[in-house]
Amino acid sequence: MSYLDDLRTIVNINSYTKNKAGVDKVSKIFDNWFLELGFSVQTHNRVNIGNHKHYISSHKKKSKKLLLLGHIDTVFPPEKFENFSEDEVWVYGPGVCDMKGGNIVFLEALRKLKNQNIDIQNIDILLVSDEETGSDDSKYLSASIAKNYDYCFVYEAAGINEEVVTARKGVGTFYIDIEGKAAHAGNCYIEGNDANLEASYKLQELVKLTNLDKGTTVNVGKINGGIGANTISPHANLVFEIRYKNSQERDRVLKKIDEIVEQTYVDGTSAILSGGIQRDVMQTTQSSLELIKNIEKITSQTLKYEERGGVSDANVISSCGVVTLDGFGPFGDGDHTINERAKKSSFKNRINLSTKLFTFFVKNLDFKGESI
Repeated sequence: MSYLDDLRTIVNINSYTKNKAGVDKVSKIFDNWFLELGFSVQTHNRVNIGNHKHYISSHKKKSKKLLLLGHIDTVFPPEKFENFSEDEVWVYGPGVCDMKGGNIVFLEALRKLKNQNIDIQNIDILLVSDEETGSDDSKYLSASIAKNYDYCFVYEAAGINEEVVTARKGVGTFYIDIEGKAAHAGNCYIEGNDANLEASYKLQELVKLTNLDKGTTVNVGKINGGIGANTISPHANLVFEIRYKNSQERDRVLKKIDEIVEQTYVDGTSAILSGGIQRDVMQTTQSSLELIKNIEKITSQTLKYEERGGVSDANVISSCGVVTLDGFGPFGDGDHTINERAKKSSFKNRINLSTKLFTFFVKNLDFKGESI
């Protein structure tokens, strides 16, 4: 299977998000592949991270447009987890499922259209370089591009039963910096204002915002503070994350966070909040469910779907009002660990699925209609 050779090529190049040279090397390989298919390349140059790439199909008609979305970066620095390997059932290596493997799926499907002399029109591709660190830069590019499209397929890994994804929680990362007053813990105890103690009260109030029944979690993942055991702490810092399944819960939690920050539990301390929503919630919509039904008609097969707690760039595109489905990549597991793998058979299944969908789309310029 030649596409696995292509996967081997890009997996063997380290593309850790902060390894700009490696990320750009991978993206240049994709440039050549998509140029061969007739796409033009728009490069969005960046200084400290890899360049983002927007590939534009050469033929356009005034009708519906489809965006295929992926990312090039992976999570391990050079020499930590590298190199592609395989056995009869699985392929192994950084990015085989998250998500160099997904990018290979839609590349191979588009190649099949080209080999059948099917004109690829109204399908564009966006590959970003910083998804694994939160898309702090690319999310603005993604949002600006999203307005040009009616549909978006994201090629993160499929579910265990090859489900696609209709919903992902929103996520925000926040920081509370607390200032107190230092004092000698033995001689001048009452003259100090304990920032660590203030942080402990705020931590407990933050955690109370969790509502598992509604899928809302607040996790204080890191605490820093103080100087030493013999000094009243003059400063402390909390780093926390929120995840939520709908906008109502988002608004409730954000309001309460502001109240907790403004409330002083230890006299003489003060607090400042920073951070914010990283990717807003992706919710299952009537439009996404209708798209799944249309896909089932087009392909004459059942398409299972699921909701996930993790986030992806699908959150960004969905938040712009584009009908978005995620999880079109191969099934894999162990992502973000040295055990990352992807199932070979799922590549074949996903390539066949995408080929059918792309063929139908370019002939009809929509996903509405009968099977091909």
